[in-house]
Amino acid sequence: MEKKEREKRCHVLVLTYPLQGHINPLLQFAKRLVSKGVKVTIAATHFTVRSICAQGVEVETISDGFDEGGFMQAPSAEAYLESFRTVGSRTLGELVLKLQERGSPVSCLVYDSFLPWALNVARESGIYAASFFTQSASVCSIYWHAHRGLMALPVPTEAMPVSIPGLPSLESSELPSFLASPESYPTYLSVIFDQLTDLDKNDWVFSNTFEELEGKVTKAMTGLWPVTMIGPMVPSAYLDKRIKGDTGYGASLWKQNSEEYMKWLERRAPSSVLYISFGSLAKVTAEQMEEVAWGLGESGQPFLWVVKELEHEKLPDGFMKSIQEIGLIVNWCDQLEVLAHQAVGCFLTHYGWNSTLEGLSLGVPMVGVPQWSDQPTNAKFVEDVWGVGVRAKCDDKGIVRREELKRCIKEVMERERGKVIKGNAIKWKELAKEAISEGGSSDKKIDEFVGRLLNVKGT
Repeated sequence: MEKKEREKRCHVLVLTYPLQGHINPLLQFAKRLVSKGVKVTIAATHFTVRSICAQGVEVETISDGFDEGGFMQAPSAEAYLESFRTVGSRTLGELVLKLQERGSPVSCLVYDSFLPWALNVARESGIYAASFFTQSASVCSIYWHAHRGLMALPVPTEAMPVSIPGLPSLESSELPSFLASPESYPTYLSVIFDQLTDLDKNDWVFSNTFEELEGKVTKAMTGLWPVTMIGPMVPSAYLDKRIKGDTGYGASLWKQNSEEYMKWLERRAPSSVLYISFGSLAKVTAEQMEEVAWGLGESGQPFLWVVKELEHEKLPDGFMKSIQEIGLIVNWCDQLEVLAHQAVGCFLTHYGWNSTLEGLSLGVPMVGVPQWSDQPTNAKFVEDVWGVGVRAKCDDKGIVRREELKRCIKEVMERERGKVIKGNAIKWKELAKEAISEGGSSDKKIDEFVGRLLNVKGT
């Protein structure tokens, strides 16, 4: 089938939630579809659209009601989500109609699971709908059981550890924070549960994971939760290399200066550098920041640390001067470019799902300081299930002390256990590559999705 005819018959509209960690995997999925001859349009908010640019993917705007400042313009999280629901539904529906009038009708709406109202827009427009989960299948399974009332919230002490089919036993500290302390996160818990309410009414439910990594939990959910694993959604240059020029996600809400840190990395010995980033959302307390800072300084390990500009004031006095010989601090960086560099030997991370998948896909051993949300659960899997890293333990105040951090760094970068972890990391790197390569488990699922759209549109 010729490319133009294929695109005419198969047009996917992808709706993103306006956060870096949500945009990236959906944009990568869009590029995967384009590489298979599908026409793809990204629907992004006015505030984030200027930050999105990916080869072969068209971009259109919708409104969340806060066009000038996005989420930060809203008086509260609740106000933002309600505005996005009402204004977003209307403008998304208008966009679907506009594309149809242009002679480019939409076949399917793929939407971030945080925006479940998009399902109604798809149904009213008479097109397919697919929910896309940006968290792990294991975490989604935990949420599903809680949503169905199969777990009491908060989980009583006598019910510990929690046992869920397909998952290891989980202690309270290993559950997502929204479930471990539901009273502390009512708005976010509502978002989590809303995305599961009409899940079975979707034509597809996509998860950014792969069969070899989480097949056990998805098998346990067969007949309950219809998930299709299509990950890892990491740029092709770092995996199968089948998408020409696909070296980055194509979206960045933060500015970076790659020349400085790449030159710095070039001067370091192979596998000697510790790379540290706690993600685009994490807000580390001043006390925790101080412990991390001195833990890094006292580790003796060369390190590259991402500290957003607004967080610099939390760095302890005298720290910047003391680390001039071994450390470099940057406001933001291209994480994949750094992780892929031969000088990097360990990734100190918050264990957000995107960062975890990137570490796995690039074969980099990890040390985790999980903060909230799904991160404590991801940390459990990284250490105890996949064996590619360790978790730093908190004290009674919930702080990871410098001594504990130094212990973990040495465990991974210097001691015998680190060799085992590195071997596991290399194994998972190859499995991630196989999953998304031609004929791999995830690649087949993407082909099945495209094939179904083409076949039905052709009838």
